[in-house]
Amino acid sequence: MNVFDGLGENVALGLSVALTLSNIAYCFAGVLLGTIIGVLPGIGALAAISMLFPITFHLDPTAALIMLAGIWYGANYGGSTAAILLNIPGTPATAVTALDGYPMTRNGRSGVALLMSTVASFVGGSVGILLMMLFSPLITKYALSFGAAEYFSLMVLGLVAASTISDGSAVKGLSMVVLGIAVGTVGMDIYTGIDRFTFGTMGLLDGISLVALAMGLFGVAEVIATVRQSGERTLKPSVITFRSMKPTRDDMRRSTPAVARGSAIGSFFGTLPGTGPAVAAFIAYAVEKRSGKDQTRFGKGAIEGVMAPESANNAADQTAFIPTMTLGIPGSATMALMLGALIIHGIEPGPQLITAEPELFWGLVMSFWIGNLLLLILNIPLIGIWVRLLLIPYHLLYPAVLMFICIGVYTVNNSAFDVWLVALFGAVGYILRLLQFPATPILLGFVLGPLMEENLIRAMLLSRGDPMTFIERPISGTIIVFTFLLLLWSFVGSMRRYWRLSHVKPDLH
Repeated sequence: MNVFDGLGENVALGLSVALTLSNIAYCFAGVLLGTIIGVLPGIGALAAISMLFPITFHLDPTAALIMLAGIWYGANYGGSTAAILLNIPGTPATAVTALDGYPMTRNGRSGVALLMSTVASFVGGSVGILLMMLFSPLITKYALSFGAAEYFSLMVLGLVAASTISDGSAVKGLSMVVLGIAVGTVGMDIYTGIDRFTFGTMGLLDGISLVALAMGLFGVAEVIATVRQSGERTLKPSVITFRSMKPTRDDMRRSTPAVARGSAIGSFFGTLPGTGPAVAAFIAYAVEKRSGKDQTRFGKGAIEGVMAPESANNAADQTAFIPTMTLGIPGSATMALMLGALIIHGIEPGPQLITAEPELFWGLVMSFWIGNLLLLILNIPLIGIWVRLLLIPYHLLYPAVLMFICIGVYTVNNSAFDVWLVALFGAVGYILRLLQFPATPILLGFVLGPLMEENLIRAMLLSRGDPMTFIERPISGTIIVFTFLLLLWSFVGSMRRYWRLSHVKPDLH
């Protein structure tokens, strides 16, 4: 299959959807909100999307996804501002940008760092969009041969990968996946109608609200954690001028290969479950440092130390949509929310999505181009405004955030019970942070759990109760083997870390 087959018609279809006034407006609203959220440290794109998720119930599904996606990739654009100016990463992915971005600010080159990081973000995002346009139809063609057994195996692989590849203990990650699947089983069984884990509570008959879970685990818990860690920081808004943004020839010479490498690394890691923009940015920075002739420059204001991670995290933002939209397998909590938006609107995620809903898919893809252009326009002239947003006191910002969370979750079902659920999951999310348990796998397990159960039952019915169908079918069997090898690799890695820690001699001096 030629990857260019029908590309022109698909692009034209996508543009006809994305260029409507309403979709442009929602795209603009998404990237603007994402930029503001990225600039303000501590909130994060996931918490913001969780807060705004109820709004999407009243929107067309295409407009809803366009706005949520704009918040997602817009946050990384804005997140670099706080990282460069104050050494406070607005998002986890921009933590690497601060390593050389903040030293550039201290050297009086904050304008150059801000401008070049915006350019790197645009280039990285553009590369990711191109790859999504070219390879999504190809992936979908082969994925159409998947049956219930293959889908179940693929979802198991996605959950295991997201739990074991990401930072922290693999055992903790897997236990959180199991907890998420268990939370997803609450409510009436779709086949028998029997109540499960409702404990006689009427509010749980329809299951736990995805909005309440996401807002609690990520929104409320993030506010509690950030308020405890917040301190007073000051910044002079007048330090940035247009003249100070002009890069030198040496900056341009060093930046070009860094952006190329960062975009390639980000595009690859964005498609893998459990990695995402943060991991892509760290690896891009490490590769750049290794490939540099003078490694002592890094950490002291090297321009390539800003360009590589910025291009990587924005490329990863875009390519993360490839497995989510083509296979229905989210690699992160944010992508799980994107799938949740589709499911709520009655749209089945997976390979059939591109053929069944071409306007939605290609409209979303082409909106990425519009969003990235809008971000380029927004971020360069309005840097001074973003800087002033950093001066908002925490004691005014976070009560407003909590108020919007409560209003948002209440308006979904007009249920006060959901507000109490948000408070409960907020407390759970904060306790998990203290115990260093990752919360993201809970959301992945919650979204994929019911889909896994559905495909498991369907596969067992088709095989007349023979569990060997998951191994005997070639594609499913291969995926199961990969899952087992991934678990084995993670177990061996954990044992090695434990062995090293147990054999470290304490320093008695």
